[in-house]
Amino acid sequence: MHQIKYTLLAVLVGLLTLSISSCSLIGNKKNSTVDDVFKQGAIDPNLVPNNVSYVPIYPFINNVNKPLDVFVGYDEFTYVVVDNDENILEDNEVFMFDQKAQLVYRITIPGATDITQDRRLHTYIAGRFFTDASKTTHLAAVYHLKNLASGKPEFLDTLKHYICDESRNNTAYRGADDVAVKFTGLATLFDNTLYVARSGPRNELGGIARPDNGVLVFNAAGQNIGFTSQLTPNQSSLKSSVGISGIATLAAPPQRVSGISTSKNMFICLGDQSQNLEYRALSIVSSEDPDQGTVYGENGAFLNFDFSKANRFMYESFRFLQPEDIFAAPDASGYIFITDSKKDSVFVFSNNGFEGVNPPANSPTKKQIIVSFGGSGENGNGSGPFNLIDPSGICYNSRTIFVCDKGNNRVCRYRLNTDLQ
Repeated sequence: MHQIKYTLLAVLVGLLTLSISSCSLIGNKKNSTVDDVFKQGAIDPNLVPNNVSYVPIYPFINNVNKPLDVFVGYDEFTYVVVDNDENILEDNEVFMFDQKAQLVYRITIPGATDITQDRRLHTYIAGRFFTDASKTTHLAAVYHLKNLASGKPEFLDTLKHYICDESRNNTAYRGADDVAVKFTGLATLFDNTLYVARSGPRNELGGIARPDNGVLVFNAAGQNIGFTSQLTPNQSSLKSSVGISGIATLAAPPQRVSGISTSKNMFICLGDQSQNLEYRALSIVSSEDPDQGTVYGENGAFLNFDFSKANRFMYESFRFLQPEDIFAAPDASGYIFITDSKKDSVFVFSNNGFEGVNPPANSPTKKQIIVSFGGSGENGNGSGPFNLIDPSGICYNSRTIFVCDKGNNRVCRYRLNTDLQ
């Protein structure tokens, strides 16, 4: 399995003294595990003279079985979807943690895989619903709740495949093909519009029913108002929707005085392993057409490989093996974060697809500084602060990255060392 090795620079000594028992997001200046951080962590020496990197923020959220997704809501709670038993749908849960990383509530959602929240503090959870009393048949669903943070959730609606897709109003149940459909990602817009990523086996073009591969669009009332019909559901391209595994928008917590992005653009990643896809992380741009309404297409600007500004790029051919999730920072940084389970790594890109982060003002280099990190260790079982095994969900909030380290049963947190000032 591919690994990325890192060696911490001595300049981080004063920055990594973060407390494992801290009550704040970035901790205090005491940490007895700093020696382990230096022994097990790493920064590629080829990145010298760069001294910028992500560093662990304690405490990690431990003892969460196979975390699948993480999201820090507008309510400032951290929500983690866990798979307690991959063979039993009813065992999947959503854990809610406060800012001290203390568990304050948990709720069971059958087959839960993904979670997001809109500006009304309404929560959406992708999972499954049972179609018969014996619980042997189930279909994809998105559960819509409010008041989850209060510990007294109210279920408002359930978007059920295939009923929630208006193009299926006049089509019959497809049996095993409909059972195979999955809702694989959730994201919201500034006006509480909901994007639901979907994957499945039926992807014929020109029929009454939409292809399974794509993104369904719902308004705040839960009505299906659109679909990414311009994306390519059955082959690799710069606007492919083959096997979407994650989705992100530019509207995300926290609320800001300066306002929230009104863009309908999205980022998607494609984890499908049935095709050898050349591009697996895509920027999809929207535009308004007087006849078609919102139209979704490729972002050709990401093909600008300016080697005077960066050494690597998001749109390099076959850059990823199996990306699981993607998240776009809603703040001024605009960074894009991607987890790749086959590379056991987190990748970080600028908002124009250049790999890395902006160099500090006093840096001798003017290129983007590569800070991607991860690796499962020499024996594939590494559990150090920079090791990741089969990472899944990822999100970003208040300059902190939250990563579901699925193979280590934990949610890790990281910040750029230049932000620890």
